[in-house]
Amino acid sequence: MPTEALTEGAPAPDFTLETDGGGSFALSAQKGKPVIVYFYPKDDTPGCTKEAIAFTEMASEFEALGATVVGISPDTPAKHDKFKAKHGLAVTLASDPETKTCEAYGVWVEKNMYGKKYMGVERSTFLVDADGNLAKIWRKVKVPGHAEAVLEAVKSL
Repeated sequence: MPTEALTEGAPAPDFTLETDGGGSFALSAQKGKPVIVYFYPKDDTPGCTKEAIAFTEMASEFEALGATVVGISPDTPAKHDKFKAKHGLAVTLASDPETKTCEAYGVWVEKNMYGKKYMGVERSTFLVDADGNLAKIWRKVKVPGHAEAVLEAVKSL
């Protein structure tokens, strides 16, 4: 699905992915409550760790609003388990090793670091409303203050 197709108000692409702890997460099974789907490049890297900790610190506030938070990266469920244990994370982490979900959301993009081009995840967050539609989209996320901005958006649903 091309990136242009994902606009606020459009249906969120459904997915089912393996998660940490040997479980699975299906977006369609979450109908009736808001879901925060955040995509991040890699477990245990500085920005990704800060983002996961920020969502964890606010987990009870998201829960109080009936919202579910799920982080998605190409890392394996086993890597997610280690990442969660190391940092005491309370958010569900889903594994997208074939990047099909990343592609469906338009976050699997060409990146450029030190002149080297490679494919990777663009840090992005999607707020899916109770009806399964994209209520808000954040692309090229900067971590400081992001979890707070997402919480405010959930409150306004």
